[in-house]
Amino acid sequence: MFVKDNGIVMNILCFPRQPASTIFMATFTKKLAQPKPNRLRYPDRRSVYWLDQMPPESTGSITKIELTPRWSELCRNKTFYSQVTISPEWAVSGAALRAVPSDRLCALALPPAPAVGWQPECPLLKPLNRGTQTAVATSRICQLAQPKRRPVLEGCSPKSKPLPLTHIPYKPSAHIELLATPKHDHPKFEGQRSVCWPVSRAARNCSASHRLLELCGPKKRMALFEGYDPNIVSRAARSASPSPRIQQLCLPLPRKCASN
Repeated sequence: MFVKDNGIVMNILCFPRQPASTIFMATFTKKLAQPKPNRLRYPDRRSVYWLDQMPPESTGSITKIELTPRWSELCRNKTFYSQVTISPEWAVSGAALRAVPSDRLCALALPPAPAVGWQPECPLLKPLNRGTQTAVATSRICQLAQPKRRPVLEGCSPKSKPLPLTHIPYKPSAHIELLATPKHDHPKFEGQRSVCWPVSRAARNCSASHRLLELCGPKKRMALFEGYDPNIVSRAARSASPSPRIQQLCLPLPRKCASN
């Protein structure tokens, strides 16, 4: 657009008017693009910050805090008494001595009655009747009261000498003697073979043939990364015909075949 002012022609470029929201977003984006201030530059920084302006410095006197009597009492150390000053015996008041309990209090003071069917514990030592005290033991009871005599092995009791087992009268039966007879080895049993045995001269001087050396060598095969395929079937295996014996072994057992 050309404007004439005092005889001077000026060229003014006119831009389209932008809305207020677009200008605000541009200003806010520019503000967010600013780097964050380094707070570590001031180690003794304050814990509270005023974003708009710093607080005005106080020119008056410093606030004085007066200590109340309650705070003074709480600031004192606690007093611990190492000795008990209270006596275990104390005087009973006259009202307590002249008090008369009510019927309800007497009922609560009674011990609880045992349950129905409760029986007192049986004493450990019951009194013996006169018949038991004057009883006379028979000869059979005296025989049963004697301890059993068992043969003691040598070395168990140093005071009493044990009775040797050979003096015990006992005769085994014929079946026990038959079971006690040790078993004999088989007539053709040659005994255990020695771990080391001599090698014959023919085995030591034997030389392997070319065919034997060829069979002893491992079979050479290519690796998987060289193109070896273990699933390939050879032409000889595909054209082979089974023998009658192999066909007989391939048949199922007759007892496992279901009858039609």
